[in-house]
Amino acid sequence: MAQFYAAKQRTTPQQRITVTIDELDPFGQGVARHKGKTIFVSGALPGEQAEIMLTEDKRQFARAKVTRLLNRSPARVTPRCPHFERCGGCQQQHVEVALQQQSKAQALSRMLSQAAQQPVAVDEVIAGEPWGYRRRARLGLQWQNKQQRLQMGFRQEASNDLVDIQQCPILMPELEALIIPLRHCLSGLHAVRRLGHVELVQADNGPLMILRHLDALQADDREKLEQFSHKHQLMLFLDAGDEKLTPLTAATPFYHSHQLKLTFSPQDFIQVNDAVNQQMVAQAIDWLDLQPEDQVLDLFCGMGNFTLPIGIFVQNVVGVEGIAALVRQAAYNAELNNLKNVRFFQHNLEEEVSRQPWAAQGFNKVLLDPARAGAAGVMAHVVKLAPERVVYVSCNPTTLARDSQTLLSAGYQLERVAMLDMFPHTRHLESMVLFKKTEAMG
Repeated sequence: MAQFYAAKQRTTPQQRITVTIDELDPFGQGVARHKGKTIFVSGALPGEQAEIMLTEDKRQFARAKVTRLLNRSPARVTPRCPHFERCGGCQQQHVEVALQQQSKAQALSRMLSQAAQQPVAVDEVIAGEPWGYRRRARLGLQWQNKQQRLQMGFRQEASNDLVDIQQCPILMPELEALIIPLRHCLSGLHAVRRLGHVELVQADNGPLMILRHLDALQADDREKLEQFSHKHQLMLFLDAGDEKLTPLTAATPFYHSHQLKLTFSPQDFIQVNDAVNQQMVAQAIDWLDLQPEDQVLDLFCGMGNFTLPIGIFVQNVVGVEGIAALVRQAAYNAELNNLKNVRFFQHNLEEEVSRQPWAAQGFNKVLLDPARAGAAGVMAHVVKLAPERVVYVSCNPTTLARDSQTLLSAGYQLERVAMLDMFPHTRHLESMVLFKKTEAMG
């Protein structure tokens, strides 16, 4: 009888070991070492000894969860949100804010030091209030047939399942106060089984809401929604999935930045943390050392978050962005604020830029604020422009470290580093770096 070899199925070992946590990684996981292997332990803090169970075991590292804490770190705090253990929105509410910031700053320093091949320190942490800071949030909506009720909330970590929330202490209080009445309103709609999500945004002139609905709404549903918007003084927009919003109220949302009034479409990207954004823009202006005769280039400019305030100080500033709607909004806001020295262009900055109408201009200062993928496609052109100063704002330290190497190889000096605590209690690590041209470069 023929015998066939059957490979042994690899199973995750349910091995329990005791470790001491050495540090916190930027994602809020404790880091321990055991027999030469690094183990990432969710929910454990530096200085804590814990009995853990491995959940994943790789050659280079392992992941584990705590089965029993043997001592508690003084930096461990009680999470403020009752949904913290299940909701995927926050990862670090059990960690005091100072340690969250310190661990992120250390991770940033480590990654930039590797890129620069010399020690790089984080000079400062730019932060605001750690609670009630979030001015934008998208809540998933799901009809539960068994319970005959509407679920509204955020996704669980690594899951499509919704966590039904009653509160969210990182939301601005005006938005958090809408959660319970909004669920009640949506539950009373005929279309309750066919709703996608709801987006809440706090503008300077009040809250706004976008409701994604999967079928056309009946007249009485629209009427209920309008009544809700009047009662809560809410700007209301309907999204039927055709890329165009239907406003049910006449107001246009706006926010202020450096004495400027910036209007935006509810679908436009705006920074979630207003307090940190204001400080970040001010810091960029300071680091660029703006002079009236400067020619400034702002790449990945969005709707002009940096470009428009820079325009107050210099002779000429150009913003370049890939998304047409943001370019239109930015140009409108330049006109609204009478900034005639600010121009915007649309271009995909992952593609060749040298033939673009703006590219040949002699810019002496450059700011970049790319998405998570970084700015690899445009770094060579930045070097070619040879600006005196470059400020790079980053939402991904990995691509920041990679792109920094292009500037460092060209002779630029890494002058200043700030960690931006844009998203307290989460794993997101944002930062900004100043590069200066050295005298040797001429």
